[in-house]
Formats: sequence, C-alpha cells, structure tokens
Amino acid sequence: MNKRIVQPLCAVLLAVVLVGVPLWTVVVTAGKSQAEALTPDMSLPSHWQLWSNVSTVVGQTRIGWAYLGSLLLLVPSVAVVLLIGSMASWVLARRKGRLVSVIYALGISGIILPPAVVTLVLLLRQLGLAGHPIGMICAYVGMYLSTVVFFVTGFVRMVPESLEEAARIDGAGPMRVVLTLILPLLRPVLATATILISLYVWNDVFYAFFVVGGRMDTLPLNLFTVASAGVHLNNWHLIFTYVLLMSVPLVALFVVFQRSIISGITSGAVK
Repeated sequence: MNKRIVQPLCAVLLAVVLVGVPLWTVVVTAGKSQAEALTPDMSLPSHWQLWSNVSTVVGQTRIGWAYLGSLLLLVPSVAVVLLIGSMASWVLARRKGRLVSVIYALGISGIILPPAVVTLVLLLRQLGLAGHPIGMICAYVGMYLSTVVFFVTGFVRMVPESLEEAARIDGAGPMRVVLTLILPLLRPVLATATILISLYVWNDVFYAFFVVGGRMDTLPLNLFTVASAGVHLNNWHLIFTYVLLMSVPLVALFVVFQRSIISGITSGAVK
C-alpha cells in the first residue's frame, strides 16, 4: 500500500485512540444518570441529562470561584513567562560564544529537570509568598521559562538582524525593538507556547496543592475536593461533568490558536 495513504491513516487512527476515545468517554459519562455512570464506559446513555448534570455541578460545587482562581493564576503566569522568556531568547539568539551556549543549555534544562517541591515551598515560606497567588505565579514562571526559551530562541534566529538595525537607526532602544518589532513577529511561536503553558497551569494540582492548597480554589484543587467528598464518591456523572466544564476554556484556546501551533513548533524547535 502507498505510504501516502498509510501514514495519514495511521496518524488519524492514533489520534482517534489517544484523543477521541477519552473525549468520547468523558462526554457520554457526563450525560448519564448516576446509576448508568457507576461503571464509566463508552456506551451511550439511555436518556441524555447533560444539562441537568451541569446545573447540579454549578449549584453544588464552588466551580465559579475555582474558575476565577485558575484564571488569576493562569493569565499573569502566561503573560509574565512569555514576556521574560521572549526577551531572554532574543538576547541568547543575538549573542555568540561558549558562555552564551552554556547559558542557553542551562536555560532549557528545566524542561527535563523537575523542580524540587520541598525546596520550592521552603523558599516561598522564607519570602512570605507561600499560600499566596503571587508565590504560585512566581513558581509557574520559573518552571515554564525553559519551555519559552526553547521554542522562541530558534525562531528569533530566523528574524533578519537588518530589521533591528533599521529600528535602531530610527532611534529605537532595546526595549522598544523587542516590544514593537520582535514580539509581533513571534506570534506563531508564542501561540504555541501559550497553549502548552496554559495546559500545564490550568491542569496543575500537584504544585498548587503544596503552595496555595487550602487558601485558594483552583479547578483541579476543587475537583479533587469534590471527588474526595463522600457525597460525590460514586457520582461519576457529576465528576465527568466537572471535567467537561473544566476543559472548555482549553478547547476554546486551542481553536483560537490552532493555525499557529504547527508553524510555531516547526519554526522554533526544529530550526
């Protein structure tokens, strides 16, 4: 069989298995009654009650406050890490030498080196930021700065230096060059980084539990509380409904930036 047919077919089948099956299971379980959802599977519900389950989740949980808490962490974290990461990547892309190569290697090492949770919590306590949103935002910025540097540095190297030279001749300083020239050209790769970092921050329960757990509601922490409560222990239809509501913003974000994802990955990571 022709490779032009086999490869796309394998890609579609892999996407169906890895994405389609879990998504279908979440949707159909969220539309079932409590009795039908006791054993989650891919079968259709005998009677759809998705809107009823949504109403129950909204009324019986703190999902509204959890949405607000997640947004308060997500928006500043993504904005700060993209800005700092873009400026650092611009410097690393325009400088040459062994020292710059070493700094770049250290900068992207965070992708494979996990942060030390105990040290992180102790440091935030010493700074008086443990249990506060600012401390969590600082932790996210530090953890995901490597991802931005990795994607953006390769993309900046593709931008002709003549554009920056022309801007400097017009009297633009370094900050103005970055904000008015470099950042607009980085939209494809920044869209890719936004998707990845938003996915990490929005679904994070591990680090949020140790830093702001108990003092601030986020969607993963609130879902953990709801799923652990005795009254919701066997209410899989409500838990899957919560998961569905929690996934809506990420799906919307993906739809908005989907055209930029492939170009951002290929231009930033491959070059």
